[in-house]
Amino acid sequence: MTNILLHPAYFGPIDQFVAFAKADEVIFENEDNYQKQTYRNRQYIYGANGKLLLNIPVQHAHNDGEHQLYKEVKIENNFHWQRDHWRSLQTAYRTSPFFEYYEDDFAPLYEQKQVYLLDFNYHCLEVVLAALSLDISFSKTTEYMEHPENCTDLRNLIVSKREHPKNQTRYAQVFEEKHGFLKNLSVLDLIFNEGPAALEHLKNEG
Repeated sequence: MTNILLHPAYFGPIDQFVAFAKADEVIFENEDNYQKQTYRNRQYIYGANGKLLLNIPVQHAHNDGEHQLYKEVKIENNFHWQRDHWRSLQTAYRTSPFFEYYEDDFAPLYEQKQVYLLDFNYHCLEVVLAALSLDISFSKTTEYMEHPENCTDLRNLIVSKREHPKNQTRYAQVFEEKHGFLKNLSVLDLIFNEGPAALEHLKNEG
């Protein structure tokens, strides 16, 4: 049995879902400190001009040196980030083969304001799992797992500045003729381009 330990992400990159699709059980780290420059509040999609960052604004701790628990981080809703992110997704993927098929499933995520980033990311996860038809059990930690046992620690997959897979299998992308194949984008890129075949793609990766 393969058990893996992951951080919840804003949808999450493809390699995180490759690990997800191959696991028997997923444990989510629910008790860690929030860190910047990670997929906790960002995703990269394929826009008309290439790789496009979508970043959720968050309310940071008042003191720069003060640690803030991920589960306590609030979304900064004074910005119209939901409207902007949804418009960006529509612009990027409206001509993809399966955007219209999944559009009504993902749109509600950008219509109702959420208070906590972690809660929003779990909502995103539920919609992605349904879109992938991926039925897998997951649990959440109740204390920080500094040295996890009986599971593979893949929490590093949340870091956006890390080295990405070199041999990720190509699939058709909307703007590939303009900018080439872009690796390890948000799992949404795979879903909107591959549709029901996305899960098999993930399982066959690596």
